[in-house]
Amino acid sequence: MMRSRRGAPDRAHGDEKVGDDGRAIVEFIFLGVLLLLPLTYLVLTLARIQAATFSASLAGREAGRAFVTGADDEEARGRAADAARIAFADFGFDEGATLVVQCDGTPCLRPDGVVTSTAAIEVHLPLVPDVVAGSLPASVSISSTHVAAVDTYVAR
Repeated sequence: MMRSRRGAPDRAHGDEKVGDDGRAIVEFIFLGVLLLLPLTYLVLTLARIQAATFSASLAGREAGRAFVTGADDEEARGRAADAARIAFADFGFDEGATLVVQCDGTPCLRPDGVVTSTAAIEVHLPLVPDVVAGSLPASVSISSTHVAAVDTYVAR
């Protein structure tokens, strides 16, 4: 048997038996896919939930701001609904989004009044089949509340 300078067998002459050569790529691909698929699903799910969080926060804040700048209660409610609808649509939540506007007294737009707007979204988790959705929770509820003050010296 030929030996190299360090005493190890010389592979160039074919003196050793071939073992697991070439199987590392198969194992790497298998484990990579096995780990990559759940990680990808986790990233997609967290991104969707984060988008809903941003959307609810923006919708609640903008609805409150739009409400307190209205001329009367009816116009203010329309402005708040439009502002929330735009905020929800910007993040792709046209369905399942709600807005509730509450006032601390009557009329809503009296000087130093407080308006509370709450935006809520029901986020359905991606790629969850209906069979699983019937027995396990397949959605996450996201809500955001914003408190806006009506100006003291506003002319209405």
